[in-house]
Amino acid sequence: MTTTPIRGKAASAGPAQQPFSYPLRREFVEPDWRRLPGYKDVTQAEWESSVWQRKHTVKNLKELKATLGHFLPDDLLASMERDQQERATMSILVPPQMLNTMDETDLWNDPVRRYMLPAFDDRHPEWPNHPKASRDSLHEADMWAVEGLTHRYPTKVLAEMLPTCPQYCGHCTRMDLVGNDVPQVQKHRFNIGQKERYEQMLDYLRRTPTVRDVVVSGGDIANLPIQALEPFVSALLDIPNIRDIRLASKGLMAIPQHFLQDSVLQGLERLAKKANERGVDLALHTHVNNARQLTPLVGKAVRKLLDMGFRDVRNQGVLLRGVNSTPKDLLELCFTLLDHAKILPYYFYMCDMIPNSEHWRLSVAEAQKLQHDIMGYMPGFATPRIVCDVPFVGKRWIHQIAEYDQERGISYWTKNYRTGIEGNDPDALSRKYEYFDPIYTLPESGQQWWRDQAKAA
Repeated sequence: MTTTPIRGKAASAGPAQQPFSYPLRREFVEPDWRRLPGYKDVTQAEWESSVWQRKHTVKNLKELKATLGHFLPDDLLASMERDQQERATMSILVPPQMLNTMDETDLWNDPVRRYMLPAFDDRHPEWPNHPKASRDSLHEADMWAVEGLTHRYPTKVLAEMLPTCPQYCGHCTRMDLVGNDVPQVQKHRFNIGQKERYEQMLDYLRRTPTVRDVVVSGGDIANLPIQALEPFVSALLDIPNIRDIRLASKGLMAIPQHFLQDSVLQGLERLAKKANERGVDLALHTHVNNARQLTPLVGKAVRKLLDMGFRDVRNQGVLLRGVNSTPKDLLELCFTLLDHAKILPYYFYMCDMIPNSEHWRLSVAEAQKLQHDIMGYMPGFATPRIVCDVPFVGKRWIHQIAEYDQERGISYWTKNYRTGIEGNDPDALSRKYEYFDPIYTLPESGQQWWRDQAKAA
């Protein structure tokens, strides 16, 4: 057999052995919920009902034990109970859809369980909490133009519509506001009624033509009745300077049944039609952290949104140790998003510096290596950017670092715009802003430096 010369050479290239193997091996199916003791008699019609999913959402450890039965080890149950009393910043709230994506045969190591139902023994024994951690680590409330409307970037705002979600995640960056009180955190509350807050937000946007982009979030818009969400978004579409609207919902993954209800689909379709008529891009952003959480029901909901005219459905995940912190886990998630769910991998944020989050957080150096290791596998438009959300700065690609003291785990970042609270501060654009690695990733000398700092304080 002869080969045809190409540019004077015989063709010899072909598939090579790679660190990550494609195509995906995991079968894309809805896990059989009937394998779990609490769901053994649940019909398909019940499972696909949003009302049933919400009614049977697990709200405490007693309900969790009743659902998982013998699959839930006693030592794990005890560790989760201790965590709720001593460490957790979020109360328990997990829909059946999410419980069904966990590996019931190894719950201690299951990645979904690790961030949705944290255990005390998951936490780092010496450094459960960074000394620089804060409840509102991104200072979003400090940047409220009106209550619930964060004006952080020059042309973009965040509208926090409500303080609840269909599920609560241990690493929630808005743990300061979202969810129920827990022993460690008395949650803050909105002071103004919902209707008045919404009108104040809209009034500010009508008076501020520099804003073109609104993220409609919370909490989670999946917990906002469509009868409240639709008129607010429709009013945004009537403001001439608004050109991009992003609806933010982890609920798309947590309870896709919500987005498959006729009333919700009809309301969203009316918004998509109006957005297209106005030349406004309407997209939905979700938050999936592990490939196990994607099922055909999620894909079905996404296709409905795309078919009705949504510009994109995009994923903004969070890097979490033990959940998606290896190239293999991250690539499997990205390909599952892209191939099966038709969701565009978009961002992966470093876990924010909220209290008791240290065991999840990666260092900047680790994040930089992850970005390196996932490059070249996916098409460029679908290769996610790993970003660091730096307090008082905003999102920065992980390699946009200005300086980095890896001995002490302190990185320094700059920015090219002022936030609303800085006004005309002449130093805002020349200042270097600090960000801190988790202490346990530092060399012993760096850890000792932090111990000395803590003693001095």
